Amino acid sequence: MGLDWRPLYKPEPGRERQFERLFNFLTGKQEEVIPIWKKIIGRKPKTKEQLVTEMRSIAISPYKTLDAPQVGISESATIWGVEQYNLQEEKKGTIEAFLQELEGYYVLELVPPCDGLPCYIAFHDEAHVFRAEFLKGCEDILGPELITSIHESLMARDTIVLGNEIMAVADKYAKKHNCQNLKTQKAIPEVDEGTPQSKAHILYAAAKWLLFWGEKGHGFEADF
Repeated sequence: MGLDWRPLYKPEPGRERQFERLFNFLTGKQEEVIPIWKKIIGRKPKTKEQLVTEMRSIAISPYKTLDAPQVGISESATIWGVEQYNLQEEKKGTIEAFLQELEGYYVLELVPPCDGLPCYIAFHDEAHVFRAEFLKGCEDILGPELITSIHESLMARDTIVLGNEIMAVADKYAKKHNCQNLKTQKAIPEVDEGTPQSKAHILYAAAKWLLFWGEKGHGFEADF
């Protein structure tokens, strides 16, 4: 499948400690802490799905941070839903049923361009998921420590640290190859894969994605 970075939910104000405890347990950073009285009377461990649901119940989704319009709630998203129905060659059911099924769906295609919507994505993923597999072509630039870090799910504060570290590497590498202009270029440069320009752009895109989400309070899940 390859490596993808998925923005995590971020904790609601006042729920930071509870959120981090759940995050650490889900990512294997610490064991589940069960109060002694619950150990005495017995308690079945929660499943991963239950813990994820619990974590999300005290958190804000990345879609909300992006202010993505929703079908059935936002006019622009509902119009988008109608367009999707009309694009079907073989329409199944009525447009009303189609829109009802889509109700609440966040339409990332209608979010204005930003660093949180990368140009490096997998064809099977949503527009806010960064295809970090591209960074494996930059192993010689990043070095073993950063390569290890990109495979680790992180909270927001550590996401910012990683973003700054990759940005520093990108700046140094781009300066060496005289392509600092790529730092502000959104579109993938029309150059061959594996060239310094291609690698510099990937590094910049990764750093900007990490900083965008980290500075807005979101960490990320390393999915591979």
